[in-house]
Amino acid sequence: MRESVVPAVRELRDAGLRVLLPGDNGYDTARQPWRRLVEHRPALIAEAAGSREVQAVVRAAGAHGLPITVQSTGHGAVRACDGGLLLRTSAMNGVRVDPARRTVRVGAGAVWGDVVTAAAPFGLAPLSGSSPTVGVVGYTLGGGTGWMSRRHGYAADGVLGAEVVTADGEMLTVRGDEHPDLLWAMRGGGGGFALVTALELPLYPVGPIYAGMAVFGFDRAAQVLARYREWAPEEPDESNTAITMMRMPPSPELPEPLRGRRVLALRVFYLGEADDAERMLAPLREAAGAPLVDGLRPIAYADTSTLLRPPPPPSAIEERLELLDDLPGDAVDAMIGVVEDGGPVAAVDVRHWGGAMARPPEGAGPAGHRDVPFSAMFGAEAERPEQVDAVRSAVRDAAARIGPYTTGGTFLNFLTDPDRTAAAFTPQDYRRLAEVKKRYDPANLFAGNHVVLPES
Repeated sequence: MRESVVPAVRELRDAGLRVLLPGDNGYDTARQPWRRLVEHRPALIAEAAGSREVQAVVRAAGAHGLPITVQSTGHGAVRACDGGLLLRTSAMNGVRVDPARRTVRVGAGAVWGDVVTAAAPFGLAPLSGSSPTVGVVGYTLGGGTGWMSRRHGYAADGVLGAEVVTADGEMLTVRGDEHPDLLWAMRGGGGGFALVTALELPLYPVGPIYAGMAVFGFDRAAQVLARYREWAPEEPDESNTAITMMRMPPSPELPEPLRGRRVLALRVFYLGEADDAERMLAPLREAAGAPLVDGLRPIAYADTSTLLRPPPPPSAIEERLELLDDLPGDAVDAMIGVVEDGGPVAAVDVRHWGGAMARPPEGAGPAGHRDVPFSAMFGAEAERPEQVDAVRSAVRDAAARIGPYTTGGTFLNFLTDPDRTAAAFTPQDYRRLAEVKKRYDPANLFAGNHVVLPES
């Protein structure tokens, strides 16, 4: 054990925190992130239940030279916490809705399912993602693109304020007129500038929704993506769509027409009536032909968390997202080839961005490459630990097939390679983020996951 750990443990236990060390009962469970490609082996784990405890953690870590990694759910884990301090915030999961102001205050450990459930009785919804088990804070600080983002923008754009603890152990209230530089960085720059103990976010009224997934044969994939390329520039802000090409496993849990087949899936979320949505989707349906399974239906926002599938268990999933200005035929052919080859990469997801995400509001932060309309994401799962390196290599190789057609940029929430952090931002925004990092965390105490290094 490092000499610096002993006094840190004593100080934290004196402050009332639960602290776990290697070999302690519960250590191996507490260190595991949801994303099992990352294996944390921290020198100690501290579990905070409130902002004062977070403050005690930051002060102890700073005093004893222990870099901090924060973990609520670990969906966004990309860098192993080895020899440092892993701070768990899962117990800080309070959610308080203000229906009159249409806002919600969430603790550092809240997940989206908690917020969706709390807001639903008031006819309101947050800018949440597709999974109810993802942590609100990590998702939002990383940009946050979800079902309603083409209508209302990135989740990060809507951050109204935050309570944070800085690297020197000071508690701050961050709002538009209080520490505006830090607020700007938190609107999409990630969590490496201060430790968030609570966020205040907007909620939005929701009416009829038509959403789900329709699955088609794979043989028309090229025609569908060519049509999608023509159709996407006219997609209304009320709509959010993506097209996924995938090899389905021969699982008896799947509908019989899908088992063991290559398929093309059209994912749809539409803020409006079913008839309007179907008129909008008609060109894509025409190109795709008769569906094998059609899951599009009217749905309540509170039920969208399981719209595509039940929330998956912790998984060793590797993903790589690339941004594209266009979907030329050669790029489409390369993506189709990845799915046809039968290698580890079993899915390629093509998404249309734009809408309100491309129209940043006043005070918007560094989230996203806002002028890029398309992305392609390649995904594979390592079923056993010894497959991890091969899966990572296969995903990189698959993405490289469309390299000549990509912008070189990516999106922080979907970025699993910590060496590519700068690619999630414009060069101008990255330089500004480095200045904010130098101002608030010059020693890089908050060194977990994606890190913008202080300006030298």
